[in-house]
Amino acid sequence: MKNGQKLFLVTQKSVDIVKPTRDEVCDVGTVCEIKQLVKMPGGLVRVLVRGLERAVLKDFTVDDDMLAGDVVVTPNTEYTLPDSERDARISLLKEMMNRYYMETGRNQGENIARVNAISGLDEIVYTSLWECTTEYTERQDVLDMEDILMRFDEVCDIVCSEIEIVELKKNLSEEVRRRVDKNQKEYILHEQIHAIREELGEEDIEEETDEFRKAVDELDASDAVKDKIRREIKRYDSVSGSSSEAAVIRTYIETMLELPWNKRTEDNYDLKGVQKTLDDDHYGLKKVKERVVEFLAVRALNGKGESPIVCLVGPPGTGKTSIAASVARALNRRYVRVCLGGVRDEAEIRGHRKTYVGAMPGRIVDGLKNAGAANPLMLLDEIDKVGTDSRGDTASALLEVLDSAQNSAFRDHYIETPIDLSDVLFIATANDTSTIPKPLLDRMELIELNSYTAVEKFHIASEHLVHKQLEKNGLTHSQVSFTDDAIRKIIEKYTKEAGVRELERQIGAACRKAARFIVEGTKMSHKITVRNLSEYLGTPKYDGEDKPKKDAVGVVKGLAWTSVGGTTLDVEAVVMKGKGGLVLTGKLGDVMKESAQVALGYIRSVAKGYGIKDEIFEKNDIHLHVPEGAVPKDGPSAGITITLAMLSALTGRKVSHDTAMTGEVTLHGQVLPIGGLKEKLLAASLAGMKNVLIPDKNKKDLAEIETEITENLNICPVKTMNDVVKAALRQ
Repeated sequence: MKNGQKLFLVTQKSVDIVKPTRDEVCDVGTVCEIKQLVKMPGGLVRVLVRGLERAVLKDFTVDDDMLAGDVVVTPNTEYTLPDSERDARISLLKEMMNRYYMETGRNQGENIARVNAISGLDEIVYTSLWECTTEYTERQDVLDMEDILMRFDEVCDIVCSEIEIVELKKNLSEEVRRRVDKNQKEYILHEQIHAIREELGEEDIEEETDEFRKAVDELDASDAVKDKIRREIKRYDSVSGSSSEAAVIRTYIETMLELPWNKRTEDNYDLKGVQKTLDDDHYGLKKVKERVVEFLAVRALNGKGESPIVCLVGPPGTGKTSIAASVARALNRRYVRVCLGGVRDEAEIRGHRKTYVGAMPGRIVDGLKNAGAANPLMLLDEIDKVGTDSRGDTASALLEVLDSAQNSAFRDHYIETPIDLSDVLFIATANDTSTIPKPLLDRMELIELNSYTAVEKFHIASEHLVHKQLEKNGLTHSQVSFTDDAIRKIIEKYTKEAGVRELERQIGAACRKAARFIVEGTKMSHKITVRNLSEYLGTPKYDGEDKPKKDAVGVVKGLAWTSVGGTTLDVEAVVMKGKGGLVLTGKLGDVMKESAQVALGYIRSVAKGYGIKDEIFEKNDIHLHVPEGAVPKDGPSAGITITLAMLSALTGRKVSHDTAMTGEVTLHGQVLPIGGLKEKLLAASLAGMKNVLIPDKNKKDLAEIETEITENLNICPVKTMNDVVKAALRQ
């Protein structure tokens, strides 16, 4: 203060040293002028200085009072620059500093005015460097630079960096503020919604959504499914609980949560155990059991295997539906029955779209939900009775379900998310495949369940039906029992069917009659025999068919297949005066009427060989009748029967009364193969026929027919009508 108020300030490299040496301070410092000196409490002094010139330290000495040193002031070289360049640099740095002050908001007016008043390049460089919040090392680096242009460029970079940092901090601060405001706004809105719902009595929605979210977190499903449910929960949380839309969304969420997305039961790979379970539950049905065991064997080898779509085809009461439940139990799979009889709306299969309050998933998805597993055994019952109308083609909707190449991503209109049906074991049932569309039939493996023989019915009744009906009616084997002959008589005299449904009903009727006697105390123990069977079931319903006792002209016994099994078919023909017409009666179908026309055409072509004159056809009418005129009849397999009846009537030759026949005929007298051979032979056996004429091309089917059906029949294969005439027409 006494020596011109000058001071030299230089940076010390380490703050821990009290008395540094020359090497412990920097080389370049600043010559300053002391502007203010204030003594502080505790012996401290605060000094305010103003920098004047840049100087280089040569050396200094240390004594008790102060540090004294030799410095060399560096010359100011800014005036060596052209005035225009110097002024441009000063102006640029001023603009940058003005922007810096505006961005930081630090005493904008005062600082901007002070910077704008500076006229020197060196001064504006040092002032700008001082205003920035840089580290002291960076400032020292600028001070060490000899060239003023280098110092200018470095300071410009520092100021630009400071401006960018300030802008970034400002943007981040704005983003944080927006987030806080948004969260605060959402919190306020949620509180308002909560208050409104409390007023409306809808506070349960929040509890429901919390439960839904917790259930989604615990759900074993893919991320896509979970995201879909979460979006619906968010929608549900934002709608009014009393609106119809809320009911639709809530039902949808509950359905999605109940579906077994990845939940599966473990298959039972004990093939012997499966076979035993199937044998215990059902008598016969060999092909069905073999197919199930084969499916399990494939799964056991490769771990997956394509689930087959099996279609069980056969008359009612042959065990198609009950075998499916037995298969499910044997495989350790959940059992679901989907009845398709009479279904006409496509939405019943694919589900309804969520556009109205009554929307619901289709029967397939609903079956999965009820099963609680993604790999159940699903029974598609009565698939041949699926209908079609203006609301869509239901059979076509089933194509995706039953196609193993497509059902891994089955889309239900209600669920709107692909569902994997590849692990579902589908078993369909049908009485007649002729009503199933060909594309749908092509996707299924057909297994026929033919009519039961009397022996098979006996085993089924004695091993299963009697025990089932006793248990159903609250009886024990000690209270009610059936003799073997009684069961055989029920089969022969009280039932006439392909399956065993009526047989079970008759056994149940006998059990109910016995139960009444036991409750009344009339008789406590009942042994049902052939002699007392009429006391429980009344008089027999069937005494056997009235078969012809002797040969007759124009009467032929035919064989027919129906949806309830095989039956015999009497065909009668007479020749009467007329004008050469053909009269057909008996409610015949179009195919059967054409068979009659074909028969007449064939007979006229070979009339001379049988001694039939042409004038007979011109002066007479032929009347063909099939008894039981109220029952519709159709099919080509009565061709040889109709032909032989006409030929017998025209020639007057008698037909063997103990011969039955089946086969389609051509105009040239060839006999074509037919279907349902087992049922037809069984009907012939029950009717007491001795001889049966079948097409020669059906001989291969005899290997699959039980010997108990064929042992009492003389089966004669025929190739042409000549063979039929030789075998059945008397001389």
